[in-house]
Amino acid sequence: MNSLIIYFSRADENYAVGYIDKGNTEIVAEYVQKHTGADMFKVEPLDPYARDYDTCIREAKQRIGNAPVKKIPEDISAYDTVYIMSPIYWGTYAPEMETVLNALDFTGKKIRVISTHEGSGLGSMIKDVRRVCEGADVDENGLAIKGSRANESEETVVRWL
Repeated sequence: MNSLIIYFSRADENYAVGYIDKGNTEIVAEYVQKHTGADMFKVEPLDPYARDYDTCIREAKQRIGNAPVKKIPEDISAYDTVYIMSPIYWGTYAPEMETVLNALDFTGKKIRVISTHEGSGLGSMIKDVRRVCEGADVDENGLAIKGSRANESEETVVRWL
């Protein structure tokens, strides 16, 4: 089975973690990749977010429904399973994830959802992924990892996989 990880992650100041060099979701995405061999695609905003957390979150709210990205995967037809991973911003995935997901055809794909958070769990990610990724089989059993525990989550990821 060919797998792809599509993820959004942000370093700089993160809630309950402080300033970090690598985003929590990226850390978890690397664990998924290590144990599945999946290809990885990092979603990057066209305009980077502010370094401080409070400003970043305000910017994310303003970008809902209009979040340009640097690049979108050209073709995901070779993949059977797609892991969609993001921190929770305003109750769901980062706005840039919706931009990417809307641009792709997920018909016949199995989708597994992972969030990083500090209390929101999966938020509405599974429902929102199902809404945007028409024709996909979205696994109801997503994985929510506290961002402050991302570095310690490898065993949790392995059990979930």
